[in-house]
Amino acid sequence: MPKRYDSSLQAGTTVSQAQNAVNKLHYAVSQAMSHPTEQTIEQASRRLAHTEQAMRQAERSLGGQGVELAEEMFAEEKRRLNSIRDQKQPKDF
Repeated sequence: MPKRYDSSLQAGTTVSQAQNAVNKLHYAVSQAMSHPTEQTIEQASRRLAHTEQAMRQAERSLGGQGVELAEEMFAEEKRRLNSIRDQKQPKDF
């Protein structure tokens, strides 16, 4: 039984890490939206890459179970960041 408890604890930790990464991404994207400078957008982009890695690790560890909410939040933050990037693109006239 201890092994089952350990794997359950590890699974909970993996999900928590993914959710924490998404929360940090949310903060970084919110900062970039509030102050859309090259620096804040770059910071959010780096946070996005880190979050993608955390999400992949959680999905591998858990087979996709338990990370649905984090995946939904991640997708929303990715959309938000892409909208900022699109707005900062030079306009062709």
